[in-house]
Amino acid sequence: MIGDVFLASLSVAALAVVLVGAVLRPFGKPEAVFAVPAAGLVVATGAIPLDDVREEAARLGPVVGFLAAVLVLARLCDDEGLFRACGAWMARRARQRPGRLLGAVFALASLITAALSLDATVVLLTPVVFATARRMGAGPGPHIYATGHLSNSASLLLPVSNLTNLLAYSAAGLSFTRFALLMTLPWLAAVAVEYAVLRRFFARDLKVPATGTEPPAPIDVPIFALVTVAATLVGFAVASALGLDPAWAAAAGAAVLGVRALARRETTPRVLLRAADLPFLAFVLALGIVVRAVLDHGLGDVIGALLPNGDTLPALLATAALAALLANLINNLPAVLALLPLAAPAGPGVVLAVLLGVNIGPNLTYAGSLATLLWRRIAHRHGYEVRLGEFTRLGLLTVPAALLASTAALWVALRTLGT
Repeated sequence: MIGDVFLASLSVAALAVVLVGAVLRPFGKPEAVFAVPAAGLVVATGAIPLDDVREEAARLGPVVGFLAAVLVLARLCDDEGLFRACGAWMARRARQRPGRLLGAVFALASLITAALSLDATVVLLTPVVFATARRMGAGPGPHIYATGHLSNSASLLLPVSNLTNLLAYSAAGLSFTRFALLMTLPWLAAVAVEYAVLRRFFARDLKVPATGTEPPAPIDVPIFALVTVAATLVGFAVASALGLDPAWAAAAGAAVLGVRALARRETTPRVLLRAADLPFLAFVLALGIVVRAVLDHGLGDVIGALLPNGDTLPALLATAALAALLANLINNLPAVLALLPLAAPAGPGVVLAVLLGVNIGPNLTYAGSLATLLWRRIAHRHGYEVRLGEFTRLGLLTVPAALLASTAALWVALRTLGT
């Protein structure tokens, strides 16, 4: 009994260290610096048996491989000039009007998040939005908040859009196309709510005339990169239909752009390896092991008692709300790792409701997702101070409304399309 209490306490303490390290990143160290030793500790003390470690690694391995390929693909698209072309398109589309710029940012951020993952929106698109707003002479606030919020809430559409989606995709047992079909309505609902609220919240800023220069001349669109991304998305659906892991399609897309860039001496193997972000991949694996240890020592029973049964609309709403709450308490990645094993037996609808909560919920607090934390650092780096009060007020206006709308849309999709 004492041993069980000790191992449970040790597991919780290890998770706390991992989360604090991920949120605060003391001394600028990568998340893995804290997560890997914590995982080693729970394994060495027997808090998680080696068989469970191997099982968790086997479960997360394909997801981690997929994530690495998508990160490299997004970086190569940036090197090809795709995001510079996006900036030029936004500026010309806006015609010196901040309101039109917000619409352009929403369109691009939603599509880029869905197709290239939220990391591309946060790391690659957000600086472009800053530059575009600055060139126009428009206040950056509405547009920067759009990329921050949409990196979370617009990541519902495809399995590739978010690491949480990849985990849910594996747990739900759906094909790539079925996942996308079921999540189209929730995705549209969440984006629509975000747009309506941000438009109203920043109404005064959007009415201030832009004072900058005229829009830049059009930039050549990198057709090869666009075609490769489109072919990769088709490859995801084909791989799913053939029973292959979508990581193969992602790797193929990254390989096509990577080989081309290497042949033209536009990149190096070292740059590509850095783009894969090996420390973050190690963090994901280590976090999965630590969360598994916490679940096995009591947290799983607590969450299981709180998780509603069934896929009625009230049950789906309660599931999404619980997932959102847990995401803001312990970050959305540990939350989805904790919830999916319990939600999967109840069926794909419950798994997707969990996904709504862990993707939309993080817009409520800084610590809700790693993407939000990274977005905040990027905003600070560009001279924009994200104020806690403003962030929280906007979250309180968007998160409950988006959760309600997207969960209702999911219920409709489940009843219309089935699983």
